[in-house]
Amino acid sequence: MELKNKKLSLWEAVSMAIGVMIGASIFSIFGVGAKIAGKNLPETFILSGIYALLVAYSYSKLGSKIVSDAGPIAFIHKAIGDCVITGALSILLWMSYVISIALFAKGFAGYFLPLINASTNTFNIAITEIAIVAFFTALNFFGSKAVGRAEFFIVLIKLLILGIFIFVGLMTLHISYIIPSTSPSAISGMIFASAIFFLSYMGFGVITNASEHIENPEKNVPRAIFISILIVMFIYVGVAISAIGNLPIDELIKASENALAVAAKPFLGNLGFLLISIGALFSISSAMNATIYGGANVAYSLAKDGELPKFFERKVWFKSTEGLYITSTLGVLFALLFNMEGVASITSAIFMVIYLFVILSHYILIDEVGGKKEIVIFSFIVVLGVFLLLLYYQWETHRFVFYGIIVTFIGVLIFEIIYRQVTKRVFNIVKN
Repeated sequence: MELKNKKLSLWEAVSMAIGVMIGASIFSIFGVGAKIAGKNLPETFILSGIYALLVAYSYSKLGSKIVSDAGPIAFIHKAIGDCVITGALSILLWMSYVISIALFAKGFAGYFLPLINASTNTFNIAITEIAIVAFFTALNFFGSKAVGRAEFFIVLIKLLILGIFIFVGLMTLHISYIIPSTSPSAISGMIFASAIFFLSYMGFGVITNASEHIENPEKNVPRAIFISILIVMFIYVGVAISAIGNLPIDELIKASENALAVAAKPFLGNLGFLLISIGALFSISSAMNATIYGGANVAYSLAKDGELPKFFERKVWFKSTEGLYITSTLGVLFALLFNMEGVASITSAIFMVIYLFVILSHYILIDEVGGKKEIVIFSFIVVLGVFLLLLYYQWETHRFVFYGIIVTFIGVLIFEIIYRQVTKRVFNIVKN
């Protein structure tokens, strides 16, 4: 990939971010959103997109000035230095990839089993989750350049399928299905669901990681971030309107594991079911491969050594081969322990904590990187509020998930304190 000789244009950067953002989550957790938000699902995507835009404000300012493969950890390191918090957040970043693997495994099982007419019992789901993670773990160990080359076409197929779904679905709408509910329970459900769907926009950070390779980064990095989020928001809202506008919400909730495929049946028939199911499997597979191949091994290296080499290559797995196995094993463990909503909630909670520290870092570095303090403070308050609402919702509805979130945070902090003492690890984040 000759990124050094050819800079990415604004629209190439936007395309890259859209490909990452419209990943597995739209297929995997759509049914979860329908269950919590009901008919207010389109409004839920708008609300979670607004949260993403607020976080993006800080990312855009920091990313145009601070260029590092370490992404958000580089921003935090620059603001508060090398300390236990920085180390714990680097481990949390790695954990976000670990739990994303669990999310993808559950999503894959949800679409794969109905597609082959297999029973969606606990045993079959568990076997499928283990098998798909094991497959991509082996693929990453032995290497597969072909999968990397296929990524562009997978993204193209995914967007084409969603485009057909939206276009045909909008022509066959039942208007009564999409009228939003204003009851207190519906509004609270929409807000709670927006906290979980926050993770559907998390891919915009890829632009800051590639800022060195983007033409005129000071202008184009912020533009690419905001344009990509707005386009993705438009697609998500379109998908939500087409889905709930063609299938009664009760039926959509029943099909929570493969909701989009079932929603395609009324206006695209069995072909639509097949098309969306295959699109979901393509999308989830590419997301899992990218997570294990790229994000997880970078994050593991950072969490383990506090350092990223300037030219990060896949062979780093072979310098720390245990990282591949630990990452995949923990991913399977989370998939087996928690349901889809639980995995999505834990992933969102982790990202929100990282985002809160990114916003805080922006506030600390605002004189250096630019921005308005009022917007930064407002963003922090909103994201903190959403995070607390997510915790409250899980406390009230899924106590086990609430404890899972708390144990993850406390466990990471304790591990970092002990690990730092034993290894004397210090952070040395290499900037490009």
